[in-house]
Amino acid sequence: MKTPLRLLSTLCLSAFLVACSSSPSTTVGQLPSTKYDDLDKLLLQASKKSDSQAVGLYLSAADLAWQQKQSLRAREILEGIDLSQATPAQMIFAKTLEAEMAVARKQANSALKALSHASFAHLGEMPLNQQARTQLVRAQALQDSGKPLAAARERIFIAPMLEGQAASDNHQKVWELLSALPRTQLKDTGETDLDGWLALVRITKASSSLEQQQANIKQWVEQNPQHPASKQLPEALQQLQQLQAKNIKTLALLLPSQDPNQNVVTALRNGFFAAHYIAQSSGQATPVIKVYDSSTIANMDAFYTQAVADGVELVVGPWEKPLVRQLASRSQLPITTLALNYADSHQHGPQQLFQYGLAAEDEARLAADRAWADGMRRAAALVPQNAWGDRILAAFTEYWTSLGGELIAAKHLDRPAELAGQIADLFQLRDSEQRAKQLEQTLETKVAAQPTRRQDIDFIFLAASPQQARQIKPTLAFQYAGDVPIYATSAINPGPGEVYPELNGLQFSEMPWFIEANDATRQHITYNWPQALGSMGRFYAMGADAYQLASQLQQLRALPNSSAAGLTGILKINPEQRVERTLYWTQFSNGKIEQLREAQVD
Repeated sequence: MKTPLRLLSTLCLSAFLVACSSSPSTTVGQLPSTKYDDLDKLLLQASKKSDSQAVGLYLSAADLAWQQKQSLRAREILEGIDLSQATPAQMIFAKTLEAEMAVARKQANSALKALSHASFAHLGEMPLNQQARTQLVRAQALQDSGKPLAAARERIFIAPMLEGQAASDNHQKVWELLSALPRTQLKDTGETDLDGWLALVRITKASSSLEQQQANIKQWVEQNPQHPASKQLPEALQQLQQLQAKNIKTLALLLPSQDPNQNVVTALRNGFFAAHYIAQSSGQATPVIKVYDSSTIANMDAFYTQAVADGVELVVGPWEKPLVRQLASRSQLPITTLALNYADSHQHGPQQLFQYGLAAEDEARLAADRAWADGMRRAAALVPQNAWGDRILAAFTEYWTSLGGELIAAKHLDRPAELAGQIADLFQLRDSEQRAKQLEQTLETKVAAQPTRRQDIDFIFLAASPQQARQIKPTLAFQYAGDVPIYATSAINPGPGEVYPELNGLQFSEMPWFIEANDATRQHITYNWPQALGSMGRFYAMGADAYQLASQLQQLRALPNSSAAGLTGILKINPEQRVERTLYWTQFSNGKIEQLREAQVD
């Protein structure tokens, strides 16, 4: 049974209340010594002992090999120990070491299982260095298994046990974990230190100017003088406070007036100006916006000449991919430019060019991260038979394999009539049916055999339209694969008003626009343009985020690990100066989108 986090916290706190005793009680035994330096000599000594003495020496040997980075030997020694004779202290040591090895192998769930052993009820009786070691690996395992809030809570609790570089690293980790949370998970918890951290994160996620953020951080520090983050601001916030705000006075919005997808362009423009007007009404310093028409532009030189003459300091646009490719092929640009699309993947572009769009590749990476955190290792993929499907499959495959995962098989979806056959092929059901027929022929009698699917597929990565998705789930069930988890992209979302019962329970990534109904910018946009409640809302959200990015580009560029919380996702700039989005993880529940939170750790 998993040891409750609150129980661990209570037990560890008791250690402080008994004068931080450095010796375990006699009822739990002694921890193995970590002061040896000769592994072979230690193993020889262990071989001459018996019972708990031998266990202690072998555990010391396993730990020594681990500290010497002999991971395979350390694991062999640990797995060869008969722990039936181990004292509670030795078992805590052994299971902590086992968890550290599991985390190193990217097996977070195995680490958490090791740390759930009943012996950890005695963790509060251990010396503080052992308590800290156990809880540090537990925090890392929680993080790796997709539970950042639980990991941060663990690190906040153990912070008083740490000193020096370990304390500093832990402090920074708390910030990184909490600042990566979506805004919907930043509500107060009733835990003083954690709530202080969350309040500080909320400040940095507000869509305000650099000057306003700096003022808000200063005010938070003055109001929370005893909070750990007040005594030592996270590194990113220290750097943020040192930036000199440079308010843009004139901004160019470069979009076409005539385009085959003019409804998308109109949504982008309306979202952009909505964010501008909201910033004005809240008293923020806002730039003058000059609108330029890209419909007639064949070469960007004439546009930049005019923009420079007009005093433009930042360009938002163009949207057309050919123009973005043209900019990416240049060595430099006369004005910093935030393009609203992406050039080809091999084009990195000049240092003045930033690229932002609703890239499906972001969702492929998110699905891979989620599946990996859930302990999946072997994937199958279903994507459309088109260029978009090829692109997202390539992105998923590259990222999934970089994590250490394996892509077992992939199918390209085309005609609905072929879907059942494609899924049967994917799970090798026809091979199973053929084996049954061969058995019948051999026995010359009917065999009551149910087809069985291949068992080496842990999950399916799905990128498909809502219509395709509503066919896929029932087909999987019919083809004896209804129990295989599906991790999908937002392409399966039919939008508000469309209820597909077949999609209930299906997990997919989605932007905050469809989750944060109370967001002021979203409410303003949907009030003025009700059509934004549907699928076009994605582009209204992108326009609003483009305005936010324009105001925060300075800090995002200066602080590589910083991010902005937008309506299209948590936005970061990668080394190629492309904006990458982290989305929420959601599922359909009775026709509505429900955000999936990290698993609760009691």
